[in-house]
Amino acid sequence: MGRSVRLAVVTVALGCLMSAPAAWADPLDPEVPPRTSISVRTSLPNVQWGTPNEHDERGALSLAKLYIVDYALRHGDRSSEDRALAERMIRYSDDGAANTLAAKYPNAIAEVAAEYGLRATHPHESWQMSTTSTADVADFLNKKRVSDPESPILDWMSQPGSVAADGTVQDWGTAWLPGVIGTKWGWSDYDTVEVASASYGMGFTVAAHTYGTGPEQTADVLSAVPDVLTKLIARRLGLRVLE
Repeated sequence: MGRSVRLAVVTVALGCLMSAPAAWADPLDPEVPPRTSISVRTSLPNVQWGTPNEHDERGALSLAKLYIVDYALRHGDRSSEDRALAERMIRYSDDGAANTLAAKYPNAIAEVAAEYGLRATHPHESWQMSTTSTADVADFLNKKRVSDPESPILDWMSQPGSVAADGTVQDWGTAWLPGVIGTKWGWSDYDTVEVASASYGMGFTVAAHTYGTGPEQTADVLSAVPDVLTKLIARRLGLRVLE
């Protein structure tokens, strides 16, 4: 099956997940370079997939802003200032806004990790040094999507700035997947090249982290996730996908 057909099948079939019957075991193990960790979650608890390293504790990068903003919106003082800072953190990955909000709510990452059961997510004195896993990020976004669909986080992810506050072009990784509605990106400001992205769509969430460049992550994600979702959904619907 050609890539364009696979992508069309994924886009259409994802909408069937909400009404599908009970799930089955993960049947796939595509080859993904160890530099990249990927996690996929869907509306059904057992219809999910991840690379073998999806639970590895890696740098949260700017995906940590998802946790800080979630805490501030739900447990903060509900001020217009907090909301403005939160929007800039999600849409433009503004580090200055993150510094302000993290200083105001220093326990945000730890509290969110405990609330959502994010086992690889740990705070640091600097939010920029906090850790998480792609499994944690995908699980977090999936819970937000299901239990809090009106969250401003999801709305802001669907309206990202094409260029971040520091001038970085936000356009790689999970954002390239079919059916994606919103995305948050992360990248390292240090010498080691390191990028992350997390997206949601109708019926699914996906997160990726790469010890490498944005284009490398995009290649790794596109080489695995569309085929995984196509085959998972096809098997769920009792269909056969030709190679």
